[in-house]
Amino acid sequence: MAKTRDIQRRIKSVNNTKKITRAMEMVAATKMRRATEAVLRTRAYADLSWRIALSLAANKKNGETVHPLLVRREKVKKVALILFSSNRGLCGSYNSAVINKAEQSIRKHEKQTGAEIDFFLVGKKGAAVYRYFGYNIAAEFKKEDTIAGLEASAPIASLAVGGFLQGDYDKILIAYTDYLSALKQVPRIKQILPISLDAPDEYLGFTENFSRAAAWPASEEFLFEPSPAAVLEEMLPRLVGMQIYQAMLEANASEHSARMAAMHQATAAAGDMASELTQHYNKSRQAAITAEIAEIAAGADAITAE
Repeated sequence: MAKTRDIQRRIKSVNNTKKITRAMEMVAATKMRRATEAVLRTRAYADLSWRIALSLAANKKNGETVHPLLVRREKVKKVALILFSSNRGLCGSYNSAVINKAEQSIRKHEKQTGAEIDFFLVGKKGAAVYRYFGYNIAAEFKKEDTIAGLEASAPIASLAVGGFLQGDYDKILIAYTDYLSALKQVPRIKQILPISLDAPDEYLGFTENFSRAAAWPASEEFLFEPSPAAVLEEMLPRLVGMQIYQAMLEANASEHSARMAAMHQATAAAGDMASELTQHYNKSRQAAITAEIAEIAAGADAITAE
């Protein structure tokens, strides 16, 4: 009977785990719906604003760029990468996928330019870039499960833009997970500074629903009031901040989707395990009953024989 009691304890433990994973799945689903609504509300504006920024980068006055954020530096000595990850685990391969994507991109940069790399972390799990790869972490930002508004990305954007303008960094990248659907999220690396249409696609791509052909032609001229310098000084940092904010929203929706899927799989696995244990318990119990009946029959036969 000790064996059947052990199986009963395991069944109870698995069923309790199933209840927990089911509750976590429902919580993640609720957060995912809110995050998805937020990312869809801003995606069109973010893409259109970035299209404007790329078009401004393509339009040069007398062959020269009209703002420092559009200047492509000949030698890239130092690169900053803003990495969006989660604060907690239990979200499948979400963190490992974006960290590996960032590591691949950085190794490619190091090989091509020999640039030094600094990481700006948004989310605690991003610390793996130091623990496993030894990269320097220059700044860490608190990540909230619910992103209230554009002000959530303001400190990150301020540090990125300020570091680029001061010459601390020659290139700013962001590593995030692009939300495509509840079942598909794709890790991406995107160059936000300098604003350039020439960034290669393999590791420095655009968002999924953006293409180079979508940018306005370079021949189209823009009218600025009061002056190009004054307008761009006010507008370009906002456009960069909007890209960081959109990446934050995409990463947030992807995280909750990945966690919901992981908890759904865990719940299904716990159900399968409980079913197998129940069958095993029934077999063990039937075997014990059969053994007891056999012992009783043998005893009865022995008494009759006497």
